[in-house]
Amino acid sequence: MAWRFFFLAKPLLNTNPKFPNPRSFSTSFLITKIPKKHKPKRPKPDSPRTRPVTPESNRIPHFESLLDRDATFRFLMKTKEHLSKQPEQVLLLDEAGKLHRELGFPRGRKVARSISRHPLLFTTYRHSDNKMWLGFTDLMDQLLLEEKSIMEAMEEDRVTKVLEDDGKQVLELIKWDPSLAVSALEREFLVNEDKVKKAFKFPVTYSKDLGLEENDVKKLNLLNTLPLVSPYSDGWKLDLWSLEAEKYRVGIIHEFLSLTLEKRALIHHIVEFKEEFSLTRQTYEMLKGQPRTFYLAGTEMNWAVFLKDGYDENGNLIDKDPQVVFNEKLFKFAQMQGEDLSSGFEEKISRD
Repeated sequence: MAWRFFFLAKPLLNTNPKFPNPRSFSTSFLITKIPKKHKPKRPKPDSPRTRPVTPESNRIPHFESLLDRDATFRFLMKTKEHLSKQPEQVLLLDEAGKLHRELGFPRGRKVARSISRHPLLFTTYRHSDNKMWLGFTDLMDQLLLEEKSIMEAMEEDRVTKVLEDDGKQVLELIKWDPSLAVSALEREFLVNEDKVKKAFKFPVTYSKDLGLEENDVKKLNLLNTLPLVSPYSDGWKLDLWSLEAEKYRVGIIHEFLSLTLEKRALIHHIVEFKEEFSLTRQTYEMLKGQPRTFYLAGTEMNWAVFLKDGYDENGNLIDKDPQVVFNEKLFKFAQMQGEDLSSGFEEKISRD
């Protein structure tokens, strides 16, 4: 009887031809992996390139948005500057595709994609040589003439004398006017003394055993903060790590920002004057310690410093230079498409 169990243990063969053995099917045509577009995106690794310089709890949105606006119109401003310097203000499209750094578009991307975002300002056309060229539109030509007239009208308020010396551009101080060596803080002190006293804070380290009250601490810190050091003094002669030297560096950055059109500057531009300003590697910590006057925006690798006194509570410049007003007008045109121009937006922007 054992032989019966032996044969019964074998699998029965499928004798029906309509239903073949399922093991003979191939599953190679089935999609067994999740398509890349449906996979959840991995978060970007935390790095100084992406990490905000200011914690989220202390961030001021309108300052951060100004840097986002700069990134949005980077191609516009850099291409406008580069193209204006070219003969006939035109550039071969093939050559433009190689100038990602000069024109401000991402490396590896097609320049035509950036051009198409500003159809009212940039145009491409095929010349008689059968080559594609990049140039300005008629509207952009009118805007450039308007900008030129603004610069000519403000000529007396600008530094205009630039001399050539061994191929390098230098500024020559012909006459020293003592009335110009008055910082913005010193002028403000005559109008609002209390405001200037609160601009900076150089706290005094003291033991908690003293049991000082809040008002006593403020008075003690004020004694340490005042007097300030003028940015027009010979601060470079001070001991580099002394309190007076730090006051000098803070004051000179305040004065530098007050002289800019938008009361702000990228740190990469400020450190270009590290020798003239006697700056140290602790500049970030120094500015971070003065939150009443300065605001740091951007990422740890590329951040900007804002002069808070130059802006109102809504993030608008209190004193707008004509060049700043023109740039804002240019940005509005840059966001427009052809149908917007035909619907009368140009007249509205011109009135604004």
